Amino acid sequence: MAQKPSIPKGTRDFTPVEMARRNYIFNTIREVFGLFGYRAIETPAMENLSTLMGKYGEEGDKLLFKILNSGDWLKGITELPQEEGGYVPLTYKVSEKGLRYDLTVPFARFVVQHRNEIQFPFKRYQIQPVWRADRPQKGRYREFYQCDADVVGSDSLFNEVELLQMIDEVFRRLNVNICIKVNNRKVLAGIAELIGASEKIIDITVAIDKLDKIGREAVNAELAANGLTSESIAALGPILDISGTLDERLEQLSVLLAGSETGTLGVKELRFVCSHAMDLGLRAELDLDVSLARGLNYYTGTIIEVKARDVQIGSITGGGRYDNLTGVFGMPGVSGVGISFGADRIYDVLNALDLYPDSALNATCVMFANLGENEAVASLALIKALRADGIAAELYPDASKMKKQMAYADATKVPFVAIVGESELADNTVTLKNMCTGEQTTIPAEKLFEALTQATAGH
Repeated sequence: MAQKPSIPKGTRDFTPVEMARRNYIFNTIREVFGLFGYRAIETPAMENLSTLMGKYGEEGDKLLFKILNSGDWLKGITELPQEEGGYVPLTYKVSEKGLRYDLTVPFARFVVQHRNEIQFPFKRYQIQPVWRADRPQKGRYREFYQCDADVVGSDSLFNEVELLQMIDEVFRRLNVNICIKVNNRKVLAGIAELIGASEKIIDITVAIDKLDKIGREAVNAELAANGLTSESIAALGPILDISGTLDERLEQLSVLLAGSETGTLGVKELRFVCSHAMDLGLRAELDLDVSLARGLNYYTGTIIEVKARDVQIGSITGGGRYDNLTGVFGMPGVSGVGISFGADRIYDVLNALDLYPDSALNATCVMFANLGENEAVASLALIKALRADGIAAELYPDASKMKKQMAYADATKVPFVAIVGESELADNTVTLKNMCTGEQTTIPAEKLFEALTQATAGH
């Protein structure tokens, strides 16, 4: 008995309808990236393990998919490790390559490797899949896409302003109401300094980043468990309690962090980014969130996170400013800032709100019914002319019963069916059926393009 076919856990097949929806998202993001001057690059699905290992921490290294060396990959292995963690040296003996874990480390490698070929500041985008050997669960997959845009080799805060505009434009086009939350790594450092716990900055930010999820009391308990004094925890309260408009909260934060040079600089950077973005006009709500940390070890300046306002879901876009992206590859001092759109979560948002336009799902505009060889040949000539004018058209391949052909058009969401029968051949006409309304009209064949163009304009 043949084994039932299956796919690896944490991976997915996508139907034509699902692919049409995903491509609508990818194409929208890609168009906006290009509109802002970002240029596409691609990096290989697999990288040398020497490139990937050690860049994501110990846990990240465990989540890398390693690729066994080709040929006799066990050659030279005399015994397997017995002690826990002994797999690490063994890994390098049997595997030299791995699937990429994200797009950032490959991008850093790309910049260093091609430094003499690219012009700085370098604006790039990538829309490619990544792989993580994580435990599959709802909303978490072992294979998924990332949509990244970064500009490196520039310290200008105008880059952050443009990124906020880019986020706003993507979600304007997708018709998703969002809130863009911003913070600054220097503000977080200033907060830790102000409450006398600079050495605890990681513990502080990890805890306050959970404020929306677990509440103030639980955050305070976590801070105390991590060694913060009651005085430090109390001093943190007024900072987390700032309120009012964006400008008012920035002013309150400026006063509270006046004693910290680093914190004051962070507020100044936030003011610059927010004021210029607002002056240029944003459809989205822009919000200051002093508890926002994301990857604190990674970000060094502006921090950005985007939430959908009409659907309960996690972050759908995130990013920020980082320094020394390429330092691990021997090219220090390259600053950059970037964002990543969470395509899978955006897909879930658009599904929940049913925001896909009909044009995104209809691959074929018109299907010609097949009534026999002579009629099919005449239909193919019309189809060729329509395709030349940019209208997607197809012929049903078999001269089956009309009911079966119409059922196919209906199932594949083709909005129009064209019928060329004996009478239409004789009169040089086409009968056009609107599959949504059921209405049928017979028109001269030379008017078909015009009729479809007018019909689809309001479809």
